[in-house]
Amino acid sequence: MDDKLLISSSPHIHSGESIAKTMHTVILTLLPASLVGVYYFGAPALFVIALSIASCIAFEAMIQKAMNKKVTTYDGSAALTGILLAMNLPPSSPWWLVVLGSAIAIGMGKHVYGGLGYNPFNPALVARVVLLISFPVQMTTWSRPVAKFGGGVGSDAVTEATPLGIIKDGLMKDGNIDSIKGITDNALFIGNIGGSLGEASAIALILGGVYLLYKGYITWYIPVSFVASAAAFAGIFWLIDPTRYADPLFHILAGGMILGAFFMATDYVTSPTTPKGMLIFGAGCGIITMIIRLWGAYPEGVSFAILLMNSATPLIDRYTKPKRFGTGAA
Repeated sequence: MDDKLLISSSPHIHSGESIAKTMHTVILTLLPASLVGVYYFGAPALFVIALSIASCIAFEAMIQKAMNKKVTTYDGSAALTGILLAMNLPPSSPWWLVVLGSAIAIGMGKHVYGGLGYNPFNPALVARVVLLISFPVQMTTWSRPVAKFGGGVGSDAVTEATPLGIIKDGLMKDGNIDSIKGITDNALFIGNIGGSLGEASAIALILGGVYLLYKGYITWYIPVSFVASAAAFAGIFWLIDPTRYADPLFHILAGGMILGAFFMATDYVTSPTTPKGMLIFGAGCGIITMIIRLWGAYPEGVSFAILLMNSATPLIDRYTKPKRFGTGAA
């Protein structure tokens, strides 16, 4: 029998990409922001990043072994979850908080659904929200960047509120946001402010995100619709009353919006697959983020917004899927 004609299932052409290559590329694009975080917050930040990555890899291996599955820690997915979790934690988080977050991310956020490719929610964000609700004090104790007070590397004795937290406090105490007038866009852009490691430097995150766009690992639909919808929503209320609502640029640069838009909302597994669906998904993330920031109990809303839109992804995919050829107009 002639073996020249072989019948097999798709795909028939391999692009050369792999899970490991994709994960490792995303990790590399997060390194600049991680290094900026270590520069500003010192040794505690480096400890949080290293422990988060190591514990996520360890839990991945233990769970896969316990389930008699092939250990796939080499593919980089657990390491990526670890670095994303670290970016969502305070720079001086206690070790037990980091380890517990890793267990939640890998166990509850990933393997409880069947592992990589089956999780409906972003694992790192699942861990962050569970930790925030369970341990609000530890999750909202922010170190002041050492560059602000010359405390030397690893000094974390001085704490301060995040820019978004300052807005909340100002509205509660004085009924206005005058307390953020001393926070410049330049400080937000380069990251010399209190907050999580993912808020350390907007410019470093933007550079990493642009590289992912350039290489085609992500598309522009979610990041642009996320940021644009949030900016438009913030702009409307800023124009109505600038004494109570911050300007759009402040909201884009403050908090975890850049990290969320480029690195978390774009997760292949938990986001829609069609361009139209991605635009809807991103817009939903931006609007929900701003609703929580402006009127919610928490200063930040990115994590909650992405998780809520993750839950809507199957419905969005169903609504936006293209029609089959021959069944009508697309």
